[in-house]
Amino acid sequence: MGIKCLTKLLGQKAPKSIQTDQLHKLSGKKVAIDSSLFIYQFLMNGFHPSNHISGIFYKTINYLALGIEPIYIFDGKPPEQKCEIIKERKKKAEDAKNELQNCTNQKDMKKYKKQSIRMTQQHTNDIKKLLNLMGVTYLHIDGEAEAIASELCRIGYVDYVVTEDMDSLPFGCPRLIRNCLDKSIKRNDLISILNLEKILEELEINYEQFVELCILCGCDYCLNIPRVGNVTAFNIIKTYGSIENFLKNNTKFRIPDNYENTYKKSKELFMMYRDKLNIDELPFNKSIMNKKDLHSYLVYECKLPEKNVFNAIKKLNNIY
Repeated sequence: MGIKCLTKLLGQKAPKSIQTDQLHKLSGKKVAIDSSLFIYQFLMNGFHPSNHISGIFYKTINYLALGIEPIYIFDGKPPEQKCEIIKERKKKAEDAKNELQNCTNQKDMKKYKKQSIRMTQQHTNDIKKLLNLMGVTYLHIDGEAEAIASELCRIGYVDYVVTEDMDSLPFGCPRLIRNCLDKSIKRNDLISILNLEKILEELEINYEQFVELCILCGCDYCLNIPRVGNVTAFNIIKTYGSIENFLKNNTKFRIPDNYENTYKKSKELFMMYRDKLNIDELPFNKSIMNKKDLHSYLVYECKLPEKNVFNAIKKLNNIY
C-alpha cells in the first residue's frame, strides 16, 4: 500500500524534492530494485504465464544497456504488524476469484482476474532462476524488500532505490526512483527522483517527524485515525511536533484503541534496519551469465519469441 496520499502531499508542500530526469543519466550507478512490486506489475499486465519473467528480463536488459547495475531485493518474512493487512489482501483476492466464477461480462471478468492475482513462491523462484542465468545479483533475507533496499541506499551500498512504494522514504531511502509522476509527459525514458533530504528541508521537519507524518497519513503497520488525511497529518506534526504531543492535547479526533502502542511499534519498524545491515555478511547471490541456458529457459520453458530472445541476449552479451 505504501503511504496514503504522500505523493500528493509532497507535490503540494515539497515540489522541489521531486526531480524529473532521463533514466540514462544514471549510467554508472547501482540501484536496488523492489522485486515483488515489479513482479506484481508484470503479472497484472496480461495473463500469459511467463509475463513476470519476460517483464523482468527486458527491464533488466534496459538497465544494463544504460550502464546501470541492478540488484534485486526479494521480500522475506514480513513483521507481525503486517499480518492483518496481508490477510485482508488475500481475502480480496479470494473474493475476486469467487466473483470471476459467476461473471459473464468481459470487462468485469478482466477486472476480477487482475484483482485475484497473488504472487507465489513459484513466481519468486522463476525470477531467481532468470537472474542467475543473466548473471544479475539479488538478495533474499527476512524482512520487507523496500526496507532492506532503503537501508542499502542510506549506507551508500547502492545509489538509488527503484520502487513505486512510497514507504521507502520513511524507511530512510535518500533517493527514490519512480516512474515519471508528471502524467502530462508521454515519454518512457523519464523518471521521477524523490530526494529525502530536500523533502525534510521543504517541509521543515526532521526525519523522525517525517516518519510520524507518514504513520498519520496511513501505513501498513498502524490503523488510521478517523478523519485524519495527509493535510491534517501534516498540520498535526507542524503544530504539535510529534504524535505523542498531539495525543496529549487532542480533543477533536477519536483515537483508535491501543493507538499509542501501535504507532510507537510502527515507528520502530520503519527504523528496524537502521545501522543493522553488515554488507560483508549479507548473502548476496552473484552469478555469471549462462547464455546457452538462458536462451533455452526463455524460449523452450517460458515460450518467449525466439527472435526477440536472441536479439536481447546478443545485446546482453555485448554489455558484459
